Amino acid sequence: MASELERGVGALKKFQGQVNTLLATFESGAAGKGEIAAQGVPRSSFSGPGQFDEAEGFSKQYDRVHTSLISLSRSLADQIELLSIGVHAADVGYDNVEEDQRYRFHTIQTRLEEQREAREERERQDRGGAPAAPRQDATSGTKDLG
Repeated sequence: MASELERGVGALKKFQGQVNTLLATFESGAAGKGEIAAQGVPRSSFSGPGQFDEAEGFSKQYDRVHTSLISLSRSLADQIELLSIGVHAADVGYDNVEEDQRYRFHTIQTRLEEQREAREERERQDRGGAPAAPRQDATSGTKDLG
C-alpha cells in the first residue's frame, strides 16, 4: 500500500512541477503582471465614452487565471505534504510519527477541508442557493452540505 501512495505522491509532485513551470512562464512572459503594469494603461481607460469592455474582461480573466494557478500550486504542495506524512505514518505506524508531523498533518487536513467547504459554498451560491447534494464522509457516512 505504501508503494502505491508513493506513486501517487510522485504523480502529484510531477503535476505540481508542471503547474509551477506554467505559472513561472505565465508571470515572466510578455503578458506577465510586470509587463502589463509597465504599459501604464489605467483601469479608468477601459470605461467611459468609447468603452473597451474586452480589455476590462481580459484583465479580469488574467487575474482569475493567475489567482487560480497560485491557489492550485499551494493546494498541491499541501496535498503532497499530507500524502508524504501519511506514507511515512503507514510505514512506521501512527504512534511512531513525531508530534510536530502529526500536528502538521492535521493542520493541513483542516485547511484543505476549509478550502473545499468554501469552494462548495461559492458553487452553491452560484447555483442560486440550491443545497449541495450529500457526499460520503470517510468517518460518518453521508455528510449534508446544504
